[in-house]
Amino acid sequence: MTRRVALIAVPLLLAAACSSGHSSPDVSGTPLVGTFRLTAGACTAAGATGTYFRMIDPGGTIEKGKFFGNPDSACEDKSFTVENAGTDGGLVTGTYQPDPAQPFDATGNARAAQIARPSSFTAIKFAISTNAKDPQTKHAAPAPQISVKDGTLSGQITAWSAAWNNQYFNQGSPKPDGSRPGLTSPLTGTYDAKTHAFVITWASQVVGGPFNGFTGYWQLQGTFAPTQ
Repeated sequence: MTRRVALIAVPLLLAAACSSGHSSPDVSGTPLVGTFRLTAGACTAAGATGTYFRMIDPGGTIEKGKFFGNPDSACEDKSFTVENAGTDGGLVTGTYQPDPAQPFDATGNARAAQIARPSSFTAIKFAISTNAKDPQTKHAAPAPQISVKDGTLSGQITAWSAAWNNQYFNQGSPKPDGSRPGLTSPLTGTYDAKTHAFVITWASQVVGGPFNGFTGYWQLQGTFAPTQ
């Protein structure tokens, strides 16, 4: 009787764990270790191409918004903030590209510039970094991991952090505690093994701070350069 109860309990416990809001990283296939070199974002009549960021208002959806308009955007559609590659050329997997020792200047502009150049967002520059200890949650975060299987990308970008106005906003997926709140969606994308061209997307809901409940949507596009 005891053994029968145990056999019944195991699948129930597994089901509860899967529905708890915590997720394991979606990493499968062949690891891509190197630099995802970023193509600069460019404004178009339909919005933007290349590398860009959008913010979704609370209650909106990834597909339809409503999207937050950045008055500093160079695009006609102000919901698109285009990005340019930083000093490292883009996102490096398997390691961290952390905030500098002085992450902000005297007026709150963020200074991290390895992944992408700081961009102006409502008159204050925001910047991207990846850190072993997430600056907002103070939790440990693994270095970014991205893999490819049959041309489809998967992975985790937990350590992705946005700094703005002397504040930090974790924009990773999953979050450092393993959860995916709200519209937070797994990293996905495409990869051409011949040309090394890639497109990566994910969404991450802000938890806490002045943008609590808003969701960042990220697109990284460019060419992958493996570590030699």
